[in-house]
Amino acid sequence: MKIPNLFTHYLKDEINMNKPTSHTIRTVELFAGVGGFRLGLERAANAKKSYKVVWSNQWEPSTKIQHASDVYCARFGYENHANEDISTVKVFDIPNHDLLVGGFPCQDYSVASTLKNSHGIVGKKGVLWWEIYRILEEKQENAPKYLMLENVDRLLKSPASQRGRDFAIILASLNKLEYAVEWRVINASDYGMPQRRRRIFIMAYKKGTHLYKKIKKYTPVELLNKESLFAKTFPVQHIDETQILSAQLDDDLVHITNHFNEETPKQNSFLESGYMIESVYFTSTYKPKYQGLFNVLGDFLENESNIPKEFYISEEELEKWQYHKGSKSIERVNKTTGHKYLYSEGSMGFPDALDKPSRTIITGEGGASASRFKHVICVNGKYRRLTPVELERLNMFPDNHTAGVSDTKRAFLMGNALVIGVVEKLAKNLLEVLG
Repeated sequence: MKIPNLFTHYLKDEINMNKPTSHTIRTVELFAGVGGFRLGLERAANAKKSYKVVWSNQWEPSTKIQHASDVYCARFGYENHANEDISTVKVFDIPNHDLLVGGFPCQDYSVASTLKNSHGIVGKKGVLWWEIYRILEEKQENAPKYLMLENVDRLLKSPASQRGRDFAIILASLNKLEYAVEWRVINASDYGMPQRRRRIFIMAYKKGTHLYKKIKKYTPVELLNKESLFAKTFPVQHIDETQILSAQLDDDLVHITNHFNEETPKQNSFLESGYMIESVYFTSTYKPKYQGLFNVLGDFLENESNIPKEFYISEEELEKWQYHKGSKSIERVNKTTGHKYLYSEGSMGFPDALDKPSRTIITGEGGASASRFKHVICVNGKYRRLTPVELERLNMFPDNHTAGVSDTKRAFLMGNALVIGVVEKLAKNLLEVLG
């Protein structure tokens, strides 16, 4: 089946990396994985402006073989790429840039203390958000004007005992550095993309930029409905003023760590859409308004003649898959207390529907063993797992972008990736705003 060019080719960037022009948005890609942000930015280029990755970093601390970095370098080259722990990289060695992008891990962002004399922040060691903060802070007047970040949507609600605290710390720390911030939880399939993948995307704008001034200019209703970058990129049904919550963030990150939302810890302080400027935030739920074409799983399958036989499921193995996908109630014992309880699961659709967007790709997608969450499709009466190429297509990567590592690892890399189309759309509108 023929796949649209959008999903199967690289957009060639002819601009010289070492000679950025006024038409080049110099970009640093952190936690780069296999380059999803980079591909989205490259596809967003227009005749007047483009993005140029001037430095990238990818490091996986839990493995000796750096599969993601190896794939990244195979596709984009080794120049200006650092395969090392970002906490060991000196900010001086990171080139000045206009835009910083990255999908940073969802962690505990609590703050141990602030340094009163230098107004610095001491966060938990190994928490990668503070590496982003370190770069922004140490760059000072050369800090990037724009940030484009991605995370899992539970970031808005973590930790469970103090909902919203971690996101409040992120907002307040960016406010300290004089950034305005807007965010949106986006399910890629709501806007026509082939995978149901909910992620929070965060844009931040340095004080003095056009986008910072724009947030100052408009009302919350105007911004959340029409004027923000997210509203222009991913339209929403009308948000009424009564739907918008607002509050002011404390300037003391230690106080936020210890006391944020302590009176109503189970209530959500941050909803799926919102923005913050000068320590005040506005947030609301939203419903997408999309009138374009919708892509479905069946549109992104390889020709069956190309499918290796190991991806097909035998009748004997099929029973195991049906068991995992079906409803069940299992007696378990708490190892600490000895308490017995019933663990229950509802049934899942089996096989996966070809006329709908795919479910979220997970890191455990690879391997032949039966699993509840791996995709299984039925084509011409035969059941099979999805191939690495099909997983790439559902994230809108080019075919065989991750070739060179095992099929199981390729699936893992796609489970860690993002849907490129979301980045592409945001990046296109950012270029339009920048003129």
